[in-house]
Amino acid sequence: MAHAYTPGLRVASMTVLRKDRRLPIKGEVVVKKGDKVSADTIVARTHLPGNVQLVNVASKLGLPPEDLPSVMLKGEGDAIEKGKPIAETKGFFGLFKSAVNAPCDGSLENISTVTGQVILREPPTPIEINAYVDGKVVEVFEGEGVAVEMQGSFIQGIFGVGGERTGEIHVAVSGPDEKLSANLIDESMKGKVVVGGSHIDWEGLQKAMSIGLSGVVVGGFDDPDLKKLLGKDLGVAITGSEDVETTLILTEGFGVIGMAGGTFELLKSREGKKASINGATQIRAGVIRPEIVVPMPDAELPTGDVVSSTAGLDTGSTIRVIREPHFGRLGEVTGLPNELQKMESETMVRVLSVKFADGTEATLPRANVEMIEG
Repeated sequence: MAHAYTPGLRVASMTVLRKDRRLPIKGEVVVKKGDKVSADTIVARTHLPGNVQLVNVASKLGLPPEDLPSVMLKGEGDAIEKGKPIAETKGFFGLFKSAVNAPCDGSLENISTVTGQVILREPPTPIEINAYVDGKVVEVFEGEGVAVEMQGSFIQGIFGVGGERTGEIHVAVSGPDEKLSANLIDESMKGKVVVGGSHIDWEGLQKAMSIGLSGVVVGGFDDPDLKKLLGKDLGVAITGSEDVETTLILTEGFGVIGMAGGTFELLKSREGKKASINGATQIRAGVIRPEIVVPMPDAELPTGDVVSSTAGLDTGSTIRVIREPHFGRLGEVTGLPNELQKMESETMVRVLSVKFADGTEATLPRANVEMIEG
Protein backbone atom coordinates (compact mmCIF):
# COMPACT_ATOMS: atom_id res chain seq x y z
CA MET A 1 0.00 0.00 0.00
CA ALA A 2 1.19 3.52 -0.71
CA HIS A 3 2.34 5.60 2.20
CA ALA A 4 3.63 9.15 2.73
CA TYR A 5 5.62 11.15 5.24
CA THR A 6 4.82 14.24 7.26
CA PRO A 7 4.82 17.20 7.98
CA GLY A 8 4.13 19.94 5.42
CA LEU A 9 5.49 20.71 1.99
CA ARG A 10 6.11 24.09 0.43
CA VAL A 11 4.82 24.80 -3.03
CA ALA A 12 5.15 28.43 -4.12
CA SER A 13 4.56 29.69 -7.65
CA MET A 14 6.63 32.81 -6.92
CA THR A 15 8.80 33.49 -3.91
CA VAL A 16 12.17 34.83 -2.84
CA LEU A 17 14.65 32.12 -1.91
CA ARG A 18 18.10 32.42 -0.35
CA LYS A 19 20.67 29.66 -0.63
CA ASP A 20 23.83 29.55 1.48
CA ARG A 21 26.71 27.96 -0.41
CA ARG A 22 29.56 27.11 1.97
CA LEU A 23 32.82 25.20 1.67
CA PRO A 24 33.42 22.24 4.04
CA ILE A 25 36.66 23.90 5.19
CA LYS A 26 38.16 27.37 4.82
CA GLY A 27 39.10 28.38 1.31
CA GLU A 28 38.75 31.16 -1.24
CA VAL A 29 35.58 32.97 -2.30
CA VAL A 30 35.88 33.91 -5.98
CA VAL A 31 32.81 36.15 -6.41
CA LYS A 32 31.78 39.34 -4.66
CA LYS A 33 28.59 40.79 -3.23
CA GLY A 34 26.28 42.05 -5.95
CA ASP A 35 27.55 39.67 -8.64
CA LYS A 36 24.95 37.95 -10.80
CA VAL A 37 25.62 34.23 -11.00
CA SER A 38 24.22 31.25 -12.87
CA ALA A 39 23.72 27.81 -11.37
CA ASP A 40 27.08 26.54 -12.64
CA THR A 41 29.12 29.61 -11.62
CA ILE A 42 31.93 28.60 -9.23
CA VAL A 43 31.57 30.79 -6.14
CA ALA A 44 34.24 29.31 -3.83
CA ARG A 45 37.03 26.76 -3.89
CA THR A 46 39.40 25.01 -1.53
CA HIS A 47 41.52 21.88 -1.16
CA LEU A 48 40.76 19.02 1.19
CA PRO A 49 43.94 17.65 2.79
CA GLY A 50 44.95 14.28 1.36
CA ASN A 51 44.82 11.07 3.35
CA VAL A 52 47.71 10.17 5.63
CA GLN A 53 49.74 6.99 5.18
CA LEU A 54 52.16 5.64 7.80
CA VAL A 55 55.20 3.66 6.63
CA ASN A 56 57.46 1.99 9.21
CA VAL A 57 60.66 2.53 7.25
CA ALA A 58 62.98 1.52 10.08
CA SER A 59 61.26 -1.85 10.43
CA LYS A 60 61.30 -2.47 6.68
CA LEU A 61 65.04 -1.78 6.51
CA GLY A 62 65.90 -3.59 9.75
CA LEU A 63 67.26 -0.48 11.46
CA PRO A 64 66.80 1.03 14.91
CA PRO A 65 64.48 4.10 14.78
CA GLU A 66 67.27 6.52 15.74
CA ASP A 67 69.21 5.59 12.56
CA LEU A 68 66.31 6.49 10.29
CA PRO A 69 67.55 9.98 9.20
CA SER A 70 70.78 8.49 7.84
CA VAL A 71 68.92 6.43 5.21
CA MET A 72 66.23 8.91 4.18
CA LEU A 73 66.38 10.15 0.59
CA LYS A 74 63.52 12.60 1.18
CA GLY A 75 63.17 15.19 3.91
CA GLU A 76 60.15 16.64 5.64
CA GLY A 77 58.16 18.75 3.20
CA ASP A 78 59.61 17.10 0.10
CA ALA A 79 57.39 15.87 -2.72
CA ILE A 80 57.21 12.12 -3.23
CA GLU A 81 56.26 10.00 -6.21
CA LYS A 82 54.52 6.65 -6.07
CA GLY A 83 56.95 3.79 -6.66
CA LYS A 84 60.04 5.95 -6.21
CA PRO A 85 62.40 5.36 -3.23
CA ILE A 86 62.12 7.53 -0.13
CA ALA A 87 64.77 5.68 1.89
CA GLU A 88 67.69 3.43 1.02
CA THR A 89 70.47 1.65 2.92
CA LYS A 90 74.09 2.05 1.79
CA GLY A 91 74.70 -1.70 1.62
CA PHE A 92 78.15 -3.30 1.56
CA PHE A 93 80.57 -1.63 -0.82
CA GLY A 94 77.58 -0.18 -2.69
CA LEU A 95 76.00 -3.62 -3.12
CA PHE A 96 72.99 -5.36 -1.52
CA LYS A 97 71.11 -2.11 -1.01
CA SER A 98 67.58 -2.15 0.42
CA ALA A 99 65.02 0.55 -0.39
CA VAL A 100 61.53 1.60 0.63
CA ASN A 101 59.36 3.07 -2.12
CA ALA A 102 56.58 5.60 -1.70
CA PRO A 103 53.14 3.92 -1.77
CA CYS A 104 51.51 7.10 -3.13
CA ASP A 105 52.11 10.49 -4.68
CA GLY A 106 52.12 13.46 -2.32
CA SER A 107 54.54 14.80 0.26
CA LEU A 108 56.55 13.62 3.24
CA GLU A 109 55.27 15.22 6.44
CA ASN A 110 57.22 13.70 9.32
CA ILE A 111 60.17 11.42 10.12
CA SER A 112 60.04 9.90 13.62
CA THR A 113 63.23 8.67 15.29
CA VAL A 114 61.09 7.36 18.14
CA THR A 115 58.77 5.02 16.23
CA GLY A 116 60.79 4.63 13.04
CA GLN A 117 57.72 5.64 11.05
CA VAL A 118 57.42 8.13 8.22
CA ILE A 119 54.17 10.06 7.72
CA LEU A 120 53.19 10.58 4.09
CA ARG A 121 50.35 12.81 2.88
CA GLU A 122 48.48 12.06 -0.33
CA PRO A 123 47.80 15.00 -2.71
CA PRO A 124 45.04 17.41 -1.65
CA THR A 125 41.62 17.07 -3.29
CA PRO A 126 40.34 20.24 -5.01
CA ILE A 127 36.81 21.22 -3.99
CA GLU A 128 34.66 23.76 -5.81
CA ILE A 129 31.10 24.80 -5.05
CA ASN A 130 28.80 26.46 -7.53
CA ALA A 131 25.90 28.85 -7.04
CA TYR A 132 23.31 26.04 -7.61
CA VAL A 133 20.67 28.58 -8.71
CA ASP A 134 20.62 31.55 -11.07
CA GLY A 135 20.56 34.62 -8.86
CA LYS A 136 22.55 37.35 -7.15
CA VAL A 137 25.22 37.18 -4.45
CA VAL A 138 23.73 39.03 -1.47
CA GLU A 139 26.30 38.13 1.20
CA VAL A 140 29.89 36.89 1.33
CA PHE A 141 31.13 34.68 4.16
CA GLU A 142 34.85 35.39 4.11
CA GLY A 143 36.82 32.24 3.34
CA GLU A 144 33.67 30.11 3.54
CA GLY A 145 31.18 30.87 0.78
CA VAL A 146 28.29 33.10 -0.21
CA ALA A 147 24.54 33.55 0.02
CA VAL A 148 22.74 33.58 -3.33
CA GLU A 149 19.25 35.05 -3.59
CA MET A 150 16.80 34.40 -6.39
CA GLN A 151 13.12 34.74 -7.11
CA GLY A 152 11.03 32.12 -8.78
CA SER A 153 9.07 28.94 -8.15
CA PHE A 154 9.90 26.63 -5.27
CA ILE A 155 8.53 23.10 -4.86
CA GLN A 156 9.42 20.62 -2.14
CA GLY A 157 9.04 16.88 -2.52
CA ILE A 158 8.54 14.14 0.06
CA PHE A 159 11.61 12.07 -0.75
CA GLY A 160 14.54 12.14 -3.15
CA VAL A 161 17.71 10.38 -4.21
CA GLY A 162 20.65 11.99 -5.95
CA GLY A 163 22.37 15.34 -5.65
CA GLU A 164 22.23 18.79 -7.20
CA ARG A 165 21.58 19.03 -10.91
CA THR A 166 20.12 21.48 -13.41
CA GLY A 167 18.06 21.01 -16.53
CA GLU A 168 15.17 22.26 -18.60
CA ILE A 169 11.75 21.17 -17.35
CA HIS A 170 9.89 18.79 -19.65
CA VAL A 171 6.43 17.42 -18.81
CA ALA A 172 6.11 13.93 -20.31
CA VAL A 173 2.55 13.04 -19.24
CA SER A 174 -0.87 14.53 -19.84
CA GLY A 175 -2.01 14.64 -16.23
CA PRO A 176 -1.01 14.16 -12.57
CA ASP A 177 -2.46 10.62 -12.43
CA GLU A 178 -0.63 9.26 -15.48
CA LYS A 179 2.36 6.99 -14.92
CA LEU A 180 5.73 7.88 -16.42
CA SER A 181 6.36 4.63 -18.28
CA ALA A 182 9.53 3.72 -20.13
CA ASN A 183 7.91 4.23 -23.54
CA LEU A 184 7.33 7.92 -22.71
CA ILE A 185 11.06 8.52 -22.19
CA ASP A 186 13.33 9.12 -25.19
CA GLU A 187 16.71 10.54 -26.21
CA SER A 188 15.32 14.05 -26.67
CA MET A 189 15.00 14.30 -22.87
CA LYS A 190 18.74 13.90 -22.18
CA GLY A 191 19.87 16.50 -19.65
CA LYS A 192 16.32 17.57 -18.81
CA VAL A 193 14.23 17.46 -15.65
CA VAL A 194 11.33 15.25 -16.71
CA VAL A 195 8.00 15.52 -14.89
CA GLY A 196 5.75 12.48 -14.69
CA GLY A 197 2.46 11.91 -12.92
CA SER A 198 1.65 9.27 -10.33
CA HIS A 199 4.57 6.87 -10.61
CA ILE A 200 7.70 5.65 -12.37
CA ASP A 201 8.62 1.97 -12.29
CA TRP A 202 12.07 0.37 -12.21
CA GLU A 203 12.17 -0.11 -15.99
CA GLY A 204 11.32 3.54 -16.54
CA LEU A 205 13.94 4.81 -14.12
CA GLN A 206 16.61 2.57 -15.64
CA LYS A 207 15.84 4.02 -19.06
CA ALA A 208 15.91 7.57 -17.67
CA MET A 209 19.37 6.94 -16.19
CA SER A 210 20.71 5.24 -19.31
CA ILE A 211 19.66 8.18 -21.49
CA GLY A 212 21.07 10.69 -19.03
CA LEU A 213 18.06 12.59 -17.75
CA SER A 214 19.11 15.23 -15.25
CA GLY A 215 16.14 14.47 -13.02
CA VAL A 216 12.78 12.74 -12.73
CA VAL A 217 9.93 14.25 -10.71
CA VAL A 218 6.93 11.99 -10.06
CA GLY A 219 4.30 11.35 -7.41
CA GLY A 220 5.54 7.94 -6.24
CA PHE A 221 8.07 5.13 -6.57
CA ASP A 222 8.00 1.57 -5.26
CA ASP A 223 9.86 0.91 -2.01
CA PRO A 224 11.46 -2.39 -3.24
CA ASP A 225 12.77 -0.56 -6.32
CA LEU A 226 14.46 2.00 -4.07
CA LYS A 227 16.52 -0.82 -2.56
CA LYS A 228 17.47 -1.92 -6.08
CA LEU A 229 18.57 1.62 -6.88
CA LEU A 230 20.66 2.08 -3.74
CA GLY A 231 21.85 -1.52 -3.43
CA LYS A 232 20.88 -1.50 0.27
CA ASP A 233 18.14 -0.50 2.70
CA LEU A 234 17.99 3.25 3.15
CA GLY A 235 18.04 3.44 6.96
CA VAL A 236 17.90 6.94 8.46
CA ALA A 237 20.83 8.59 6.70
CA ILE A 238 20.62 11.77 4.66
CA THR A 239 20.23 11.03 0.96
CA GLY A 240 21.67 13.16 -1.83
CA SER A 241 25.20 11.80 -2.14
CA GLU A 242 24.27 8.62 -4.01
CA ASP A 243 26.21 7.78 -7.17
CA VAL A 244 23.20 7.77 -9.49
CA GLU A 245 22.97 9.15 -13.01
CA THR A 246 19.56 10.80 -12.50
CA THR A 247 18.18 12.62 -9.47
CA LEU A 248 14.78 11.21 -8.45
CA ILE A 249 12.25 13.37 -6.57
CA LEU A 250 8.94 12.04 -5.24
CA THR A 251 6.32 14.67 -4.51
CA GLU A 252 3.84 12.41 -2.70
CA GLY A 253 5.37 9.21 -1.27
CA PHE A 254 5.91 5.52 -2.02
CA GLY A 255 3.55 3.60 -4.24
CA VAL A 256 1.29 4.80 -7.03
CA ILE A 257 0.12 8.24 -5.86
CA GLY A 258 -1.20 10.93 -8.17
CA MET A 259 0.84 14.10 -8.01
CA ALA A 260 -1.01 16.95 -6.31
CA GLY A 261 -2.88 18.90 -8.97
CA GLY A 262 -1.43 22.25 -7.94
CA THR A 263 2.12 20.90 -8.01
CA PHE A 264 1.63 19.34 -11.44
CA GLU A 265 0.06 22.46 -12.93
CA LEU A 266 2.85 24.65 -11.54
CA LEU A 267 5.51 22.42 -13.06
CA LYS A 268 3.60 22.31 -16.33
CA SER A 269 3.44 26.11 -16.41
CA ARG A 270 7.23 26.19 -16.08
CA GLU A 271 7.87 23.80 -18.97
CA GLY A 272 10.95 24.81 -20.93
CA LYS A 273 12.37 26.79 -18.01
CA LYS A 274 15.71 25.98 -16.41
CA ALA A 275 15.37 24.28 -13.01
CA SER A 276 17.81 23.48 -10.22
CA ILE A 277 16.98 20.29 -8.35
CA ASN A 278 18.34 18.46 -5.32
CA GLY A 279 17.23 15.05 -4.05
CA ALA A 280 18.80 15.44 -0.58
CA THR A 281 16.35 14.18 2.07
CA GLN A 282 16.36 13.66 5.81
CA ILE A 283 13.11 12.37 7.28
CA ARG A 284 13.89 12.54 10.98
CA ALA A 285 15.14 15.40 13.17
CA GLY A 286 16.35 18.38 11.17
CA VAL A 287 14.05 17.61 8.23
CA ILE A 288 15.55 18.19 4.79
CA ARG A 289 13.28 17.97 1.76
CA PRO A 290 14.15 17.42 -1.90
CA GLU A 291 13.41 20.47 -4.01
CA ILE A 292 12.80 21.92 -7.44
CA VAL A 293 13.79 25.58 -7.91
CA VAL A 294 12.83 27.46 -11.08
CA PRO A 295 14.36 30.96 -11.28
CA MET A 296 12.01 33.58 -12.74
CA PRO A 297 14.06 36.80 -12.48
CA ASP A 298 11.84 38.89 -14.75
CA ALA A 299 8.50 37.86 -13.23
CA GLU A 300 6.63 40.17 -10.87
CA LEU A 301 6.78 39.00 -7.27
CA PRO A 302 3.48 39.36 -5.36
CA THR A 303 3.82 41.30 -2.12
CA GLY A 304 4.45 39.03 0.83
CA ASP A 305 4.75 35.88 -1.25
CA VAL A 306 7.78 34.50 0.54
CA VAL A 307 8.34 30.90 1.59
CA SER A 308 8.01 30.62 5.35
CA SER A 309 9.38 27.84 7.51
CA THR A 310 7.13 28.73 10.45
CA ALA A 311 3.68 28.64 8.92
CA GLY A 312 1.14 26.43 10.69
CA LEU A 313 -2.28 24.99 10.01
CA ASP A 314 -5.08 27.53 9.79
CA THR A 315 -8.57 27.76 8.38
CA GLY A 316 -8.22 27.77 4.61
CA SER A 317 -4.94 25.81 4.61
CA THR A 318 -4.58 23.18 1.90
CA ILE A 319 -3.86 19.73 3.29
CA ARG A 320 -3.30 16.20 2.06
CA VAL A 321 -4.58 13.19 4.02
CA ILE A 322 -1.76 10.71 4.68
CA ARG A 323 -3.68 7.85 6.32
CA GLU A 324 -6.71 5.74 5.47
CA PRO A 325 -9.63 5.94 4.90
CA HIS A 326 -9.09 9.19 2.95
CA PHE A 327 -5.46 8.57 2.05
CA GLY A 328 -4.12 10.84 -0.69
CA ARG A 329 -7.11 13.19 -0.84
CA LEU A 330 -6.58 16.94 -0.93
CA GLY A 331 -8.83 19.36 0.88
CA GLU A 332 -9.20 22.68 2.64
CA VAL A 333 -9.29 23.13 6.39
CA THR A 334 -12.67 24.48 7.46
CA GLY A 335 -12.29 24.27 11.22
CA LEU A 336 -9.72 23.74 13.98
CA PRO A 337 -11.59 22.88 17.21
CA ASN A 338 -9.56 23.52 20.37
CA GLU A 339 -11.10 20.71 22.39
CA LEU A 340 -9.91 17.10 22.13
CA GLN A 341 -12.30 14.63 20.53
CA LYS A 342 -12.70 10.88 21.00
CA MET A 343 -11.98 8.79 17.92
CA GLU A 344 -13.12 5.23 17.08
CA SER A 345 -9.98 3.91 18.78
CA GLU A 346 -11.23 5.55 22.03
CA THR A 347 -8.21 7.86 22.07
CA MET A 348 -8.64 11.59 22.66
CA VAL A 349 -6.90 13.62 19.95
CA ARG A 350 -6.87 17.09 18.46
CA VAL A 351 -8.80 17.17 15.19
CA LEU A 352 -9.62 19.39 12.24
CA SER A 353 -12.51 19.68 9.83
CA VAL A 354 -11.74 19.39 6.14
CA LYS A 355 -13.70 19.94 2.94
CA PHE A 356 -12.57 17.89 -0.04
CA ALA A 357 -12.61 18.97 -3.68
CA ASP A 358 -15.81 17.01 -4.37
CA GLY A 359 -17.63 18.89 -1.62
CA THR A 360 -17.65 16.11 0.97
CA GLU A 361 -16.46 16.90 4.50
CA ALA A 362 -14.75 14.95 7.27
CA THR A 363 -13.30 15.32 10.74
CA LEU A 364 -9.79 13.92 11.02
CA PRO A 365 -6.98 13.73 13.58
CA ARG A 366 -4.48 16.47 12.83
CA ALA A 367 -1.73 13.84 12.83
CA ASN A 368 -3.39 12.25 9.80
CA VAL A 369 -2.73 15.19 7.47
CA GLU A 370 0.16 17.16 6.08
CA MET A 371 -0.04 20.79 5.08
CA ILE A 372 0.84 21.92 1.61
CA GLU A 373 2.30 25.41 1.93
CA GLY A 374 2.23 27.89 -0.88
